[in-house]
Amino acid sequence: MDIVYIRDLKIQTVIGIFDWERSIKQTVSIDLEMASDIRKAAATDHIDDALDYKAIAKRVITYVEGNKFQLVETLAEKLAELIRQEFSVPWLRLRLSKPGAVRGSQDVGVIIERGEKPE
Repeated sequence: MDIVYIRDLKIQTVIGIFDWERSIKQTVSIDLEMASDIRKAAATDHIDDALDYKAIAKRVITYVEGNKFQLVETLAEKLAELIRQEFSVPWLRLRLSKPGAVRGSQDVGVIIERGEKPE
């Protein structure tokens, strides 16, 4: 199994449960690891044969910026479902963090894996 990844994609969105959080945009950071067999793309050297990480990043940005969330768990699940369905990704690991959410920590968040990991 090969992995295509995106690291530390920072996006502004409304996220949180407190009233003050619902009235501002905060930064979330997303790391994605996605299963993809890269052999065909490597052989043809053509983007149509690759898992297009730029297209995925643009779609994730559009989705996150265009919606509001209370929990990082909800956002993580929605993103995993969107990526797996729209880009035919059989397995992914998604790390979603909310910098500055807890005093004294760099960030807090969740890491989820969805789908079946190919061999």
